[in-house]
Amino acid sequence: MAIYTLPELPYDYSALAPVISGEIIELHHDKHHAAYVKGANDTLDQLEEARAKDQWGSINGLEKNLAFHLSGHILHSIYWQNMTGDGGGEPLEKDGTGELADAIAEHFGSFERFKAQLSKASATTQGSGWGVLAYEPLSGRLIVEQVYDHQGNVGQGSIPILVFDAWEHAFYLQYRNQKVDFVEAMWRVVNWQDVNDRYKRAKEKATGLLLAP
Repeated sequence: MAIYTLPELPYDYSALAPVISGEIIELHHDKHHAAYVKGANDTLDQLEEARAKDQWGSINGLEKNLAFHLSGHILHSIYWQNMTGDGGGEPLEKDGTGELADAIAEHFGSFERFKAQLSKASATTQGSGWGVLAYEPLSGRLIVEQVYDHQGNVGQGSIPILVFDAWEHAFYLQYRNQKVDFVEAMWRVVNWQDVNDRYKRAKEKATGLLLAP
């Protein structure tokens, strides 16, 4: 039985156009994300077989495969929810305030400085990777990370709350080799309500872990 399943998109394929075309969303979700889900489930089956036979010659490759596919599945699951057709603007809630907006101003100096850092981190990933806004629970602050491939170079214990996919399959059909243009356009579809909710849950989760005996 499969452990991981492909989540349904929270919108139609064309909902993010013209920022991201329906063709890209369909291929990205139905083919690429689905492949990471299948890869994670297949690797779990192979690890189960290795345990049953007590054969560990391929353990290094299997562990790397599991990290790659599972991280791809998790980051993409966040990615779809992080976007909406009526998104963009700044991370304010309906009343014009918000914990996330205050935290961004505190930890980055201003929203514009944060936007510049995440944009640059996303656009300058070497090869395949992600730009990530994450909550780092040890310091209780927000940080920007570059995640190489899917699983590499992740801050210890950080919790992703906003992710920009910088793999070519996320933009090449529409933006060609202009990754910078794609990243700039991404800000127009950010679902700040989702990011706000993730920030609050990350803080609550981290507080619970720190207070646990």
